[in-house]
Amino acid sequence: MSKDIINAVNNDIRKDSIPARKFKVKEVWVYFIFIFWALINLFPVYWMFTFSLKSNTEIFGENVAGLPREWLWSNYERALKVGNIGRYFFNSVVVAVSTIAIVMFISLMATFALTRFFWKGRKRMNQFFMLGLTIPIHASIVPIYVTLSRLGLLNTYFALIIPYSAFSLAMAILVCTGFMQELPMELDEAACIDGCGAWGIFFRIIVPLMKPAVATVSIYTFLQCWNELMFANIFISDSVHKTLPVGVQALSGQYMTEWGPVGAALVLATFPTLIFYAFFSKKIQASFIAGAIKG
Repeated sequence: MSKDIINAVNNDIRKDSIPARKFKVKEVWVYFIFIFWALINLFPVYWMFTFSLKSNTEIFGENVAGLPREWLWSNYERALKVGNIGRYFFNSVVVAVSTIAIVMFISLMATFALTRFFWKGRKRMNQFFMLGLTIPIHASIVPIYVTLSRLGLLNTYFALIIPYSAFSLAMAILVCTGFMQELPMELDEAACIDGCGAWGIFFRIIVPLMKPAVATVSIYTFLQCWNELMFANIFISDSVHKTLPVGVQALSGQYMTEWGPVGAALVLATFPTLIFYAFFSKKIQASFIAGAIKG
């Protein structure tokens, strides 16, 4: 009887170990696929960084994908001093930060009025805001240029901040509306009983609960402003107010181009976007999860 019991126990152990081994094999394959996919996505970042530290000889044929044989940090110095990338970087920061602040302030207040107050015509007003999603941003270059020219705003920061803010508002209101509608009205009632007015409810109750939406809209607006080229190239002609995309384009010569400094300028233009996303990634993921649950 003891032998039969021992054999039965051994059989049970073998049966239990087979699924565990299969699970481990599947887990290894999943990790392998994720690591491989991560390397594919990170390779352009690696290539751009190494590209910024090479000479034209290495870039074109001798050492395309490898580490630089000679680390030319002088490419960054040339991009900053000769290419004036430092000034263009500052201009892009001013335009992006100003646009984000304007878009967030207006979109949150507009959404608060559309979702927390009951007034005649609010649905029509919301539909009017959503019309902005149907207008291609570059289809309005001519009327915007004429308007800015008559107002004397060409070659100023406002020549970019105003159009960027206007074209980002529709998406910002759409995102904020989806979140604010899910906030229970009982919060407003409780705050009103405690003595809060409309402004108190907005700043003390609603805005703190809208952090995921704020992060999502901030990322969207930042990318729109940071990478936009057409408006920046047409509305700004002096070097004092040019932004990074225009500055990087200007580094390309007519007959011969030193591509190392161009790569350095691209690194300086791209890495802030990655850093910005790294700081807001948790909020953005939370907004996606919340949107999926609400949907």
